[in-house]
Amino acid sequence: MDQRLIVALDYPSAPPALALADQLKGLCRWFKVGLELYLVAGNAIVHELRSRGFSVFLDLKLHDIPNTVAGAVRSVAALGAELLTVHAAGGPAMLEAAVEAADCVPNPPQLLAVTVLTSMDQLQLAAIGIDHSPENQVLRLADTASAAGITGFVASAEEVAALRQRYPAFTLVIPGIRPAGAQVSDQKRIATPAAALSAGASFLVIGRPITQASDPAAATQAILDEMQRVPALTA
Repeated sequence: MDQRLIVALDYPSAPPALALADQLKGLCRWFKVGLELYLVAGNAIVHELRSRGFSVFLDLKLHDIPNTVAGAVRSVAALGAELLTVHAAGGPAMLEAAVEAADCVPNPPQLLAVTVLTSMDQLQLAAIGIDHSPENQVLRLADTASAAGITGFVASAEEVAALRQRYPAFTLVIPGIRPAGAQVSDQKRIATPAAALSAGASFLVIGRPITQASDPAAATQAILDEMQRVPALTA
């Protein structure tokens, strides 16, 4: 089992998500619960995954006024998820409020700042008034989050090397991972598992190449075989 793999349970209900998690038991420890699943299954899905011995990445991408985000962090902190996302674009005050809220609860999740979504490229950024390249925007948001006390980021594989150089001890969670030959779908900035790990990723988030495979366990094993050719990061 390579503990750097997080499988994204992007399902519209709990039963298929839990069925996949059970199918991959022994291959994968980590599962991501995102908005699609969380909004239909709520806190119960996190409790159920934890009760089955899995680790949970709760990818809610919290983004609101500081007081609201702080309250949301406190509300979900007791669920037992190990990782929780907030949007770095929420700004310094929001990020600081999130960190302060997490610091006030026992056994809080590690906060990860989402930088630039992997579905966005230069044209998408320009459409919302950002004239930086994706990498420059990622680094700018990462610096803001770090100054607020956050020690982990979500970014694409195209930025992971620059982030690892600037933040050698931080947790870097990288979605948009596509094994060779897999469909790109709506992702813009992607990489293979080996390339992302070689560049410095701590965790890889992989969804559709596994969840939509005819044999998810075999697809997972093939990805793990590729990942295991890249040594884990050392502290």
